[in-house]
Amino acid sequence: MGEYTLRIARATPDTRDRAIDGLRAVAILGVVGGHWLVTGLTVRADGSLRIDSPLRYLGGFAPASWLFETLGLFFLVGGFAAARSLERHGPDTGAWVRRRLARLLTPVLAATAALALALPLAALAGAPGGTLRTWTVLFVQPLWFIAIYAVVGALTPFAMRLDDRLGALAALPFLAAVAAVDLLRYGPWAGVVPAGVGFLTVLPAWLFTYQLGVAWARGRMGRRAAAWLVAGGGALFTVLVGWLDYPASMVGVPGSSRSNSGPPSLLVPALAAVQAGAALLVRDRLDGLLRRRQRLWAAVATVNLYALAIFCWHLTAVVLVSLAAQALGGVDGLTTRPDAVSWIAARATWLPLLALVLVGLVALAGRLERLCTSHRLVAGAAAAGFTLYALVVW
Repeated sequence: MGEYTLRIARATPDTRDRAIDGLRAVAILGVVGGHWLVTGLTVRADGSLRIDSPLRYLGGFAPASWLFETLGLFFLVGGFAAARSLERHGPDTGAWVRRRLARLLTPVLAATAALALALPLAALAGAPGGTLRTWTVLFVQPLWFIAIYAVVGALTPFAMRLDDRLGALAALPFLAAVAAVDLLRYGPWAGVVPAGVGFLTVLPAWLFTYQLGVAWARGRMGRRAAAWLVAGGGALFTVLVGWLDYPASMVGVPGSSRSNSGPPSLLVPALAAVQAGAALLVRDRLDGLLRRRQRLWAAVATVNLYALAIFCWHLTAVVLVSLAAQALGGVDGLTTRPDAVSWIAARATWLPLLALVLVGLVALAGRLERLCTSHRLVAGAAAAGFTLYALVVW
C-alpha cells in the first residue's frame, strides 16, 4: 500500500459514509466520460474547430447516454450530504449557505480568470476566432451545472422543511411540475407556447432528486422505496421513449430540434429515479467494498476532493488535445468527423491521454484557486472580462 493511500486511510474517520463518496465519484466520472465520448471537434474550412457529436450520425448509440448521464445521481448525493451537513451545523442556516456558496464559487472564479488569460494568448498564437468561440462554449457548458447546483444547495433549508412535512413524498410536486411544463411544450399547445417556457423545468427537474437525497439522509427511504423508484422511474422512462417519442439521447445532439437536457425534460427525473433507487440498493455493499479496498477508497477520495475542478476543466482537456492533434495534421478520434463506429473506438483509445491532461489542469487549478483567494479583485476583474466575452460570442 502506497504512502498516499495510507495517508488517506488514516485521515478518514470510521464514521464517514464512504458509499456516498463512492456514488459521487461514479456520478462525476460518468459525466466526464460521457462528455469525452460524445464531444467531437472537427476542422472547418477556415481552420477553426467546431463542435460535433457521433450521436448526430450514429443514433443507435443514444442508449449509451443512459449510463453516462449521471447528474441525477450527483444531485441525489448532494441532497444527502447537504442535509447531514446542515443538521450538524445548527440553526444558523444563513451562515451555512454562505459558506457553501463560497466553496462552490472559488473553483469557478479561478477557472474563468484563467481562461480570460488563456484566450488572448491563444489568439496571439494564431488560433482562429471560431476555435476560441468553441472553447468558450465548451468551457461554459459545465458551469451551468455548478450554477444550478449552487441554487439548489441554497434551497436546502427549504427542502428540509418540506421533508419535515411530507417526507420522501415532497419530491413528487417537482416531478409534477416538470410533467406540466412538458405537456405545455409537447402537448396540444406545442405551437403556441413560447419555447422559453421549457426553462421552467430547470429547478424542479434537479430538485426532484435533491429532495430524495434529503429524505434518504433523514432515514425516510429504505429498500421498499428503492424498489418503487426503480420500477416507477423505469416505467415512466419506457413510456416516454417508447410511446411518446421523447428523444432517446439524454444529452443534446447538434442539429436536433429537441433535447432532453437543455432544458431538462421529464426523461431526466425518470432516469434519476432509477439511479436513486439503485443507489439505495447498493449503498451497504459499496460502503463495505470501499472499507476493504483502501486503494480504491483513496482514488474515490481524490476524485471527491477535486470534484469541482474536474467539472470546470474536463472539456478544456478535449480542446487542448484536439488543438495538438490539429497541429499534427488531424488525428482520428480527435479532429476527424465522428460519423463512424471507428471514430468512437479511436476516441476510446485517447481517453487515457485526456485523463492525463485533465490531471495536469486540475493540479494547476489548485494553485490558481489559492492565488485567486489572495487576489480576489484581480481574479474577479478577469472573470468579469471573460463573462463579457462569452456573452458576446455565444
